[in-house]
Parts: sequence; structure tokens; C-alpha cells
Amino acid sequence: MSLSADLCLSTVSAIETRLGLLETTNTPLVSALDGSAVGYHRVLTKADVASLVYVGMTVEAFGLDSHMCFAFTPQHSAVPHFTVDSVWAKPHYAFHLDLIPRVDPGAHLAYLDECYGPLTEMHDQVLGLEGLSRAHLSPRQWQLMSAWMLAHRADEASFRGVFDAVEHYREHWLKLVVDGVSSEALVGVSAADLERRDFRNRAAIFSPDVDPVWNRIDQLLGPQTSQDIQTSLRTAARNNCGTQPKD
Repeated sequence: MSLSADLCLSTVSAIETRLGLLETTNTPLVSALDGSAVGYHRVLTKADVASLVYVGMTVEAFGLDSHMCFAFTPQHSAVPHFTVDSVWAKPHYAFHLDLIPRVDPGAHLAYLDECYGPLTEMHDQVLGLEGLSRAHLSPRQWQLMSAWMLAHRADEASFRGVFDAVEHYREHWLKLVVDGVSSEALVGVSAADLERRDFRNRAAIFSPDVDPVWNRIDQLLGPQTSQDIQTSLRTAARNNCGTQPKD
């Protein structure tokens, strides 16, 4: 197993096992360029707990080995979503790690302290690793995620150094999934608020207008497969299958 695959797939396996997720989708991915098999699009779910979307692509001709995991909590939950991406694109590794907030961070300090405070020390340790360079993301992309997001290019040594951070973020997220977010951290937040924000936040995160990676996936897998993956990411763990919640 490649180093980039190991970082993501070990996380997928840990979440699947700990939460008892069951696979509901396993779709082979085929190159739109030559028809060759390049990977899989998987969805694993446990009702009212979490849904995990994994997309893996390996294209040796391009020197690409890409693995993406998003684990979504239910639409009525305040527990952040979890994500880790790991990529080998010659000559660099790259990774993206975050817990995606479910409420407005600027208006809910207690939520930040509870859901993100325990990540701060590890976040700062990773930023101190030699061999990292910050990913070239737009201000809109940074704003849609959390201030604890780690998104960097890395050499092999520093990429190996982020394994502990991925485990730390994942274990903290799993604890939140089991324990939930306290009522003190959610003063003034309703289930309807959570649902509406999640719908809009995910629509923005997985928009081709925001993230240019979808244009490259269109070219590699074809527009329909790319759209299917985007839909999966927007609707996982949502009871309404992508229909807009009522205001």
C-alpha cells in the first residue's frame, strides 16, 4: 500500500469499525481518457450516526495516487463533519485534514472551545514540521472550513509526520460522535438551523465554482461521474436526499 493510501484508508477502516458502518455503495471508477480502472467511490453508512464517502484514484501514467474521505454526521447533529485527503502527485505529497463546523464559528465561542480546543496543540505541532508548504486554496475555500484545518504540500518525511495528527483529529471526532455536543455549546441553535446551514455549507464546499479540483475530475472521470460524486458528498447522511430544507 502506498503512503498516501495508508493515511486515508487506515482512517476509513478505523471509522468504519468504531461506528459499525455498512457499505451501501461501491462503484468502480474508470478513466474517461482510456477506459482503464482507476479506483472506487464508496459510501458507508449507519443510520442516525454517520455516513462516510471515500473516493480513491490511482493513475500511474500521471503519477497520481489520491484518496479522499469525508465522514458526515446527520443533518440534525451539531457534531462537525470529519475529512482527510491524502495525495501523492509527483513530486509532492499533499494532505487536507479538518473538522467542518456545523454552526457559525464567529457566533458560538463555546462550540469552538468544545469541538476544536482539544485540536489546538496538535494543529500547532503540525505547523512546526519542516518540509510543509501551505496549499494554494482561495480565501473562500479557507472560510468554508475551520480555522483548525491543515492543508499542505509535504515531502515524505513531513507527510509521515502528519499520521499522528490524523489519528488525533479522528479520535477526537469519534468521541464527539459518541458523546455529542453539550447544550451549553449550542445556546440559540435549533435542529432547523443545523439542517439549513449544512445544506448550504456543503453546496458551497462541493461546488465547482469554489473548488477547481472538480474540473480536473471532470476530465479524468467524465462529467457525469464527477457529478455523481459531488451529489454523494452533498447528500450523505441527509434524509432529504439533497432537497433544500424549508426556511
